[in-house]
Amino acid sequence: MKVTRRDFIKISGATATGLVVSQLGFDLSPVSAYAATLRIKGAKETTTICPYCAVGCGIICHSKGGKVINTEGDPDHPINQGALCAKGAALYQWVNNDSRLTTPLYRAPGSTSWKSVSWNWALAEIAKRVKDARDKGFIKTNTKGQVVNRTESIAHVGSAALDNEECWTLQAMMRALGLVYIEHQARI
Repeated sequence: MKVTRRDFIKISGATATGLVVSQLGFDLSPVSAYAATLRIKGAKETTTICPYCAVGCGIICHSKGGKVINTEGDPDHPINQGALCAKGAALYQWVNNDSRLTTPLYRAPGSTSWKSVSWNWALAEIAKRVKDARDKGFIKTNTKGQVVNRTESIAHVGSAALDNEECWTLQAMMRALGLVYIEHQARI
């Protein structure tokens, strides 16, 4: 039998391929398939907006028993169409973190340490300080004697995690307080 160089290369290639395939351990016996149960089975699905930047990507949160068990990009959201950046993709880890603060902390003026306070105390303190700042800096009339009813001692910056309706409600509340300096993170 005369073997040409071309035939030798074909035979060598086929032999090498056969040896490699034989070492992969293919088992051609019948296999039983087992379906895995999804961890989100029976979970409540809630859509929300990513809290990180001003893009406003849509996220689907799955929860069971009041605990978030999964987060993923919302494929029906017009902005991100299911894609998430690294921060948005890691949102589940942020929510389910043992080091996450769950109560407000307060550091008194001049103090070097933080102390845990109740939500009721924190919200009442914030409301009291906003009222005090508003009252101290409230301007009823301008230099021409025109009624302006405003305060320039407080400013407000909106969050990218808010939708248009929430932004409108917040702006209406800030205007009712007399704020002039109102801005939004998406414009900064």
